[in-house]
Amino acid sequence: MHGVGKQYLSEDSLARDVVPELRGGTRLAGGPVPNDDEVHVAFYGDLFRPRGARTGHHPRYDAADVETEEEFALLMAWWAEAARTDPDVPGPDEVDGRGLAAWAASRTMRLRSVRAALDALTGARFLRGVLDRVLIGDLKQVTDYFTNASVRSAARERVAARITPETRVVVAHSLGSVIAYETLCDSELSAGWNIHTLVTLGSPLGMGALVLDRLQPEPVGRRAAWPTPLWSWTNIADTTDIVSAIRELRPAFGSRVTDLTVCNGAHMHDVSRYLTAVETGQAITAGLRRENWSS
Repeated sequence: MHGVGKQYLSEDSLARDVVPELRGGTRLAGGPVPNDDEVHVAFYGDLFRPRGARTGHHPRYDAADVETEEEFALLMAWWAEAARTDPDVPGPDEVDGRGLAAWAASRTMRLRSVRAALDALTGARFLRGVLDRVLIGDLKQVTDYFTNASVRSAARERVAARITPETRVVVAHSLGSVIAYETLCDSELSAGWNIHTLVTLGSPLGMGALVLDRLQPEPVGRRAAWPTPLWSWTNIADTTDIVSAIRELRPAFGSRVTDLTVCNGAHMHDVSRYLTAVETGQAITAGLRRENWSS
């Protein structure tokens, strides 16, 4: 299950890229290595593709296009996390001593804060070369999932269509981890499933008011429901991944979550780097070997 920014791909092109990496990661972990026809991609990226627009290009977003409170708050959270993990990225208070609260007080100050955040993020060592419009587009996909009911429902249905009673491991990256979690929690969609292991990569699920509090089903006291069809959960995050700013999901999702950190080098959120990490391969192979699990 993929993350944001895949709107111009397809299920087949994505599978061409990620399935070999997944198989390679399980081989590094000692197997078993699933066959190509045993790995299925749940693709929902086209739900975010602009209709009737010129294809192959991101909309030319700029700072003024960060419009909603949700978009602004998520961008600021990414900025704060980038500043925390990268000494070369100035934090909000370093750029303007008044801090974010003052910046959000007016449209002019808010636009300045967005511009400063984009400058800081695209100058980070792990985001150099990323264009503003790409970053803003990714930001909008995350927030759109939570605010657009039709997109949310369709994305879950895409995931459910790829899971069968024989599916034992679900691997989900970035926003895909949110969709996977909500799909597994949906008793109608997940009826008859027996998932040994959920593996989440670079997941934003732990991000308090921005993600965790907006999940369905709604957490109670920031304690989220456990998906009924699921036995175990391994959550893997790069130590500098700004998308997974809260790297430990165990406090919110329960004791059956195992939280691990990895190093993806200069590409902190790249799915290929996650899939080839031996920790990911070990989590997948453990799930594939648990055929004799019982209640």
